[in-house]
Amino acid sequence: MKIKKLTLATTNLNAQVDFYHHLLGFPLIKQSLEAAEFQTGNSILRLEASSKATPYHFAFNIPSFQEHQALKWLKARVPILKEEAEEIMLFESWNARAVYFYDRDHNILEFIARRNLNKRGPEPFSAVNVIEISEMGVPVDDIIPIHDHLINKLNLQVYSGSTDRFCAIGDEHGLFIVLNKNVKTTWFPTEDTPLSSDFKAVVDHQGQLYNITFQHQTLFSHELKSNHHSFNQLA
Repeated sequence: MKIKKLTLATTNLNAQVDFYHHLLGFPLIKQSLEAAEFQTGNSILRLEASSKATPYHFAFNIPSFQEHQALKWLKARVPILKEEAEEIMLFESWNARAVYFYDRDHNILEFIARRNLNKRGPEPFSAVNVIEISEMGVPVDDIIPIHDHLINKLNLQVYSGSTDRFCAIGDEHGLFIVLNKNVKTTWFPTEDTPLSSDFKAVVDHQGQLYNITFQHQTLFSHELKSNHHSFNQLA
């Protein structure tokens, strides 16, 4: 699964434009008083102004062996979120390494280097090394309805976990990280409470585009025509 476009709400649109475009260096595709879009590798990140936005957790894939370069690059720009003294988190079961940081909305962002993808990138590290948006956190009271929708409607598979506490659904290019926020009550590696923040996404699975809306802990989706015109109208 590939996350082609992710649409999130923000209470600080101008500050977020400064963060993603000027500080991190992602190309600004377009901007208005209501929204801004950034090219983040093969994905588009869209931020829409809202007075009711609450924080998210999402991740970007980076080249498979560049977590140390990414860490050095990030440390020149943002504080790093640590677990005790550790700045690079090791996920042995996923064969991956990750670095975490906040944006201006206190969203938890993650750069994750997945060894299994065997992706290479230019040096030195910069925003052009970001491959794609690879994870979106989906905190809910009950994992099962989200799990069943993604499995039955989009034909996705469980990558890791179960419906009890934490379930990653999709593959290493794109994952929905669905968690029971009453059982797993903080986001790693912080003490931040997972919030059921509404979002929209466009995903590509096996050549089929889907428009997804997550609202009030319910997931809606419908198939879209897989062409350029339809994609430009999404989310």
